[in-house]
Amino acid sequence: MSKAFTPSPETPAVITANDLRMGHCVWMTEDGWTADPREARLFEDKGHADLALLDAEAQGHIVVGPYVAEVRRGPNGPEATHFREEFRRLGPSNYFHGKQAETANDNLPATQELREASHV
Repeated sequence: MSKAFTPSPETPAVITANDLRMGHCVWMTEDGWTADPREARLFEDKGHADLALLDAEAQGHIVVGPYVAEVRRGPNGPEATHFREEFRRLGPSNYFHGKQAETANDNLPATQELREASHV
């Protein structure tokens, strides 16, 4: 999160971290954590986001490195506004595995399909 960013109705935010045991990215929901960023709780107020971040930081037995990230509202839930957050959502870029393997058929450019085949 940039220091100039403040959650608001125009620039909402989510809280994201990494799952302590599995290492994958997770997003805070109303009642826990999810691996699906579309289910993330939106924060439109700095005070609420700060309190939720303190709560996330206290959950060191579940997650590591929580922080507030700017998002935009999308038709299916929060969407990343920064390439770093999109990159985190997709997972490692060196070859398809995990989340990437699950979505490999979703509108991949031909060069991406070739790259996947070269790592098999």
